[in-house]
Amino acid sequence: MMDELFRIILRVLTILPLLLIVTMYMGKRAIGQLPLFDFLIIITLASVTGADIADPDIEHLHTIVAILVIALLQRIVSYFIIKKRWFGHFMTFEPTVVIENGVLILKNIEQIRYSIDNILQMLREKDIFDLSTVKLGIVEANGKLTVYRNPENSLVTLEDIYTAKRSSNLAYPVMMEGKVYTNILKGLGLNTAWLHNELKKKGIFRPEEVVFASVNEDKELHVSLKNADLKGPPLQH
Repeated sequence: MMDELFRIILRVLTILPLLLIVTMYMGKRAIGQLPLFDFLIIITLASVTGADIADPDIEHLHTIVAILVIALLQRIVSYFIIKKRWFGHFMTFEPTVVIENGVLILKNIEQIRYSIDNILQMLREKDIFDLSTVKLGIVEANGKLTVYRNPENSLVTLEDIYTAKRSSNLAYPVMMEGKVYTNILKGLGLNTAWLHNELKKKGIFRPEEVVFASVNEDKELHVSLKNADLKGPPLQH
């Protein structure tokens, strides 16, 4: 009996530091956002670890190897999700618009297996009790609701108090990794010629250099380039 208790204690003392190292190796993404694949990884790690601690008959070395292989698999899949957009789309859920101009988009809500009560609860958690104050509501890939309020219902900021707002805060993605979203441009009353002309004004003559570009409702273009560097000091804890 004492031998089994000692073995369980020893397994806990060796598994927990290993899990800490493995989780740090897997990265912040696996902890904070929990996309679908990372969620499965966490469940698998918990199952393997729990079985190893609870059952002294399981070979401890096999558990350690399994944890290391799971962590390596997660890093490989994460690499392809980041580098290959088609793979990322395949492995994760797409953002879904569920509210537009105060109106619930029922077919989209049903498509993601949410109920209206779910959406209303998520709004209340954001201190929003009037649906008409919401211009856009999006259920993100991690299941959380992102809300953009109507400008007149937005929280007051220093910009509102001291100066007039310079532009709209709502922007639409029009380019992603060199690919132009012509349907979004068309919806904004714009076209690819306008986009390329605006890029040239910013000194960008190769669209493939653009990793992300968006246009707000004032037709202002914002661009992020592939080789952009951090301008300010790095953040540390």
